[in-house]
Amino acid sequence: MTDNFRMINNKLDYIVKQNTLTLLETAERHHSVLMPEVDIRFDLRGQSAGMVRFPGSGTPVIRYNRTLLEENERDFIDQTVPHEVAHVVARTIHGGRIRPHGPEWQSIMVTLGANPSRCHNYDTSRSIGRRVTRYPYHCDCREHMITRIRENRIRRGQKYHCRACGRQLQPGKPL
Repeated sequence: MTDNFRMINNKLDYIVKQNTLTLLETAERHHSVLMPEVDIRFDLRGQSAGMVRFPGSGTPVIRYNRTLLEENERDFIDQTVPHEVAHVVARTIHGGRIRPHGPEWQSIMVTLGANPSRCHNYDTSRSIGRRVTRYPYHCDCREHMITRIRENRIRRGQKYHCRACGRQLQPGKPL
């Protein structure tokens, strides 16, 4: 790795860390609630731009995808960083029983000055990740490809429904 590249990574890491901490301080002042310290990492790969983990006890961990950060600097800082911070703020204020992108989270995104959208539209073709095998399931309106994790959950009794038609997903391709 060249020194120039290392310097860019360190600068971007610093900017994202500072932005994360500033947004947490903003939320703390706005909601008059002490925000937890967070562990900030740049080790996320694959298609996700960011992710927050809340261990049973301990420090929340915000993980960012460095490849997507480097390729989408401005939007990443303006959208992805507040997106992940909003998850920490929502969990701190409302607890763990709210929908991840529900009205509480959306309200916090607006407070942080970001668009409350769920997903990014970054090109993820260069972001290395594991390849996940998907399995065909269907409803009344189309075919769904689900991961092994969801398939295992279905086998243990969990039910998934199509967002479009509301029907329960069934294994196999549509007839």
